[in-house]
Amino acid sequence: MKQSLIYLVLSLLFISGIINSISAGEGYSGEGTKIKLVVIDPGHGGKDAGAIFGNSREKDIVLDIALKLGHYITARYPDTKVIYTRTKDVFVPLHQRANIANKNKADLFISVHVNYVESRSVRGTETFVLGQHRSKDNFEVAKKENAVILLEDDYSITYEGFDPNSPESNIMFEMVQDEYLDQSVEFAAAIQREFRDHSNRHDRSVKQAGFLVLRQTTMPSVLVEAGFISNAAERNFMVSEAGKISLATSIFNAFKTYKKKVEEQSSFHLVTENVQIEALPETDELHGLANENSEMPENDIYYSVQVAALSNKIAPHPRNFQGETTIFNLNSGNIYRYFSGRFTNYEKAEAEKQRLQNKFGGAFVVAIENGKLIPVKKAMRKM
Repeated sequence: MKQSLIYLVLSLLFISGIINSISAGEGYSGEGTKIKLVVIDPGHGGKDAGAIFGNSREKDIVLDIALKLGHYITARYPDTKVIYTRTKDVFVPLHQRANIANKNKADLFISVHVNYVESRSVRGTETFVLGQHRSKDNFEVAKKENAVILLEDDYSITYEGFDPNSPESNIMFEMVQDEYLDQSVEFAAAIQREFRDHSNRHDRSVKQAGFLVLRQTTMPSVLVEAGFISNAAERNFMVSEAGKISLATSIFNAFKTYKKKVEEQSSFHLVTENVQIEALPETDELHGLANENSEMPENDIYYSVQVAALSNKIAPHPRNFQGETTIFNLNSGNIYRYFSGRFTNYEKAEAEKQRLQNKFGGAFVVAIENGKLIPVKKAMRKM
């Protein structure tokens, strides 16, 4: 019991440090509407070979995939900078991998790994985001990847007593409020779709687990398990040049989709912007604002649905928005954002989003407090 309490205290202290660093503005910059910098992390390296089967080593496979992925990104998007946590066979501690991303204020962190289990029949790809282990299998994957800290000098000091084999240590992941979870899940889901559709891999879905390398990053982050080295067919695919190209291309395609969505909607950068609600003109045609799809909240926080983000200002008139009568806009510099409805209930806003997606395919739910956009999770905690 005493040991469990010690782990809990250490975990809370470590979490406090992470929250303070995010509040101080370290890591994910959230500036502008571009994915400007990506950190790609080939797992393991040097004295840490990762998973091994015969002559095949995880550290070699993931380095090749990561370098190809980075090349595809810079070739297609010259304005996007790619930084690798390693470009050769060297050992890089987990905390340094995260620090590389945080210090460079990366917009996205991608850690590439391959999987291993005793059963030779298990196959497929899975992409992880930070969270509590929801199953024993997820815990085992995270425990295996986190165990690399045992190769580091003074790991017990660096990670404040974290023990990758201890269930008590992992209690911290239930408490971490990950401001970037939604973005991470969005990107992870795109990766899994591409693995399934482009690389013809078995889809083991997006999962949550307590990976140390993700816990210490302060931007949208994913850990990709690109297949099982313990499965003969997947091993042969991953060590082949064609297989590496296919897997790297799948992750790149997902990046392309994610980047396009972020830069078109800017939904992941809204929390840093100082925006003001622009009054709507008092015309008979706009008196329908308080219809059945909208409510006028009594408090200063409400949900709405963003339907457009434009560089040119247009009137929030029904004829400009396919007949919608609940449109209003927030302006922030040179970007004009248009929303539909005001809701004190998130479920109603989600229903409005579903209704609008036939007209506006990129519609998504936002939260607004005192005329400023805030994270939806923050609104949920306040309402």
